[in-house]
Amino acid sequence: MLAIPDDAWYKSSRSSGAQNCVEVANGPGWTAVRHSKHQAGPILIFTDGEWTAFLEGVTLGEFDSK
Repeated sequence: MLAIPDDAWYKSSRSSGAQNCVEVANGPGWTAVRHSKHQAGPILIFTDGEWTAFLEGVTLGEFDSK
């Protein structure tokens, strides 16, 4: 299991006051994501390639509601 220190996590400044936010941590070759309100819950870990593909999908609107 990857040990990620608490001070490695950050969330977007745009998530101020929102109820369902995520926090992100980065390391060499990986990006981790967790729910900001349930920090002890599950953590998703992505390779750099997976994270880049996700960000490209966001930029292209692939996850927008239709």
